[in-house]
Amino acid sequence: MRTIFSKSPSPPTHHHTFTESLIEENIEAAELSITKWDSLYGDDHVSYCNIASLFSENNRDEAKQYLSSIKGLQKAMRYLASLESTSDKLVRAQTLMQTAMKRLEREFYQILKSNRNYLDPESVSNHSSSRPSVSRSSFSDSEEDGSENDSIPEVERGSSAVIADLRAIAEAMISAGYAKECFKIYRTIRKSVVDEALYNLGVERNLGFQQIQKMEWEILEVKIKHWLNAVKGAVKTVFYGERLLCDQVFAISSSIRESCFTDVSKGGALALFGFPENVAKCKKTPEKMFRILDLYEAVSDLWPEIESIFSFESTSTVRSTAVNSLIRLSDAVRTMLTDFEMAIQKHSSKTTVPGGGIHPLTRYVMNYISFLADYSGVLSDIIADWPLQISSPLPESYFGSPDKEESISSPISVRLAWLILVMLCKLDGKAEMYKDVALSYLFLANNLQYVVNKVRQSNLKLLLGDNWVTKHEQKVRKYAANYERMGWSKVFAALPENPTAEIPVDQVIEHFRNFNSAFEEAYKKQTSWVVTDPKLRDEIKLSLARRIGPMYKEFFNKYGGVQLMKEMWGETLVRYTPDDLGNYCSDLFFGSGSSGSISSSSSQGGGYSC
Repeated sequence: MRTIFSKSPSPPTHHHTFTESLIEENIEAAELSITKWDSLYGDDHVSYCNIASLFSENNRDEAKQYLSSIKGLQKAMRYLASLESTSDKLVRAQTLMQTAMKRLEREFYQILKSNRNYLDPESVSNHSSSRPSVSRSSFSDSEEDGSENDSIPEVERGSSAVIADLRAIAEAMISAGYAKECFKIYRTIRKSVVDEALYNLGVERNLGFQQIQKMEWEILEVKIKHWLNAVKGAVKTVFYGERLLCDQVFAISSSIRESCFTDVSKGGALALFGFPENVAKCKKTPEKMFRILDLYEAVSDLWPEIESIFSFESTSTVRSTAVNSLIRLSDAVRTMLTDFEMAIQKHSSKTTVPGGGIHPLTRYVMNYISFLADYSGVLSDIIADWPLQISSPLPESYFGSPDKEESISSPISVRLAWLILVMLCKLDGKAEMYKDVALSYLFLANNLQYVVNKVRQSNLKLLLGDNWVTKHEQKVRKYAANYERMGWSKVFAALPENPTAEIPVDQVIEHFRNFNSAFEEAYKKQTSWVVTDPKLRDEIKLSLARRIGPMYKEFFNKYGGVQLMKEMWGETLVRYTPDDLGNYCSDLFFGSGSSGSISSSSSQGGGYSC
């Protein structure tokens, strides 16, 4: 015969003595209620789900009386056991209790099984555990709560009522020493509910490291996306809802509450949080960086909920798995950042970009770094205790002096600025591959302008600051000025310093000859050169126009008379009007790759006045 007293978590203290008549009344009252329902629906062969529920809306009063009679029976059994453990009355009472517990087992199973719409994780997680209706049995004080319940949505109201019924049954069974039976029923049904909910979210339970390691990246990336879509719902709805349900149904016993939640949720949670750890242990390549950061961000954002939901000692492995995932993912990010820097430094392409345009390395690195800037919050956590290790101090001119308000100081800003600097140093070496010094400066201007534009148009601007942008724009202008000086120096030198000064005819002729030769050489060479940024292109053209146009126009107006326009020994001395120069200059920097031929004077008009 089952003993119910030692298993009761907190047996009530009795302050009065039962009389024989009171004991008999309690036993008879319990027998009347218990045998009534046992005789009506007591067939052991009847399925749990086929019984008429004692806890249906039509039987609320009887359900209340049934549970009350069980409490009275318990009191009588305690009293009888204290007097004589083998009395006939005690045996009779124990038999009644077993019958009642069998009934409650069936009720508990049926409520759990047939009310899944009210007990699905979303319904449970949506209703607040602080509602008064949840803290009472659904069949108690219902009249007093009418006005309040009217304001609660039907699903929440139904969920609260079902939970209250389950709690009332669990309390009765646990108090009577039937915790094991109650626990077993709950675990069996709820584990299938949680597992099904995780499956519907797309959580895969059987993905081990060996399988993940062998996957093609394209396949693994799809699985990562599925995981990212699933993890929030899994934590905030499935596991949170199950924790609420366990806490409310088994409010009477903290140990059973913990055991139920652990048995139901632990396996699914370990599979969920083990996935990012296994991904992080795979081979690290640059294209995996952003999915790794997505995984880290997802676990990191959910950590407060993970820590709260899985707070039990028996679920500590879930917390540690989540933490290990963060550690592994952060290590993977650090490794990939280091490998990314090394890849920039080791980039060994010996080919030059036609026309001094944007180098593929510049595009790739800046796109990559601008994406990294979108993860600045996560990266700040990852590299907070990972100082930048370099062989020499960073140039002060690059970062700004320490006393400036906008100097770069945060670890993530320093790290990204350093990566840009590593790339710019690499570009300096690639610029030296150009045989024409002017083209090498144009290459540097183009690529640095691309870098500045990327910074301006992305979150990098917030990290590097206006001061960084301003300094690098100044460098672009410096490169452009050097390009002008090296690419057009012969053209500038072909005209006299004072274009309106009186000089001999032979010198006039020599200046026109030198100008024609220098301009044609520069133009032919530079027709295939390119300036990719429209604003920079216009600025360079305008600068050339201001340096060449006014001087040539004055010289042309002074000496470009009819007598010199005539051919001398078959030579046209004045080949261009000021408008012609403007038209030719306007064609530059589009990388057209024309033959570079220049027609004789055509005075088309328009263009820059160079």
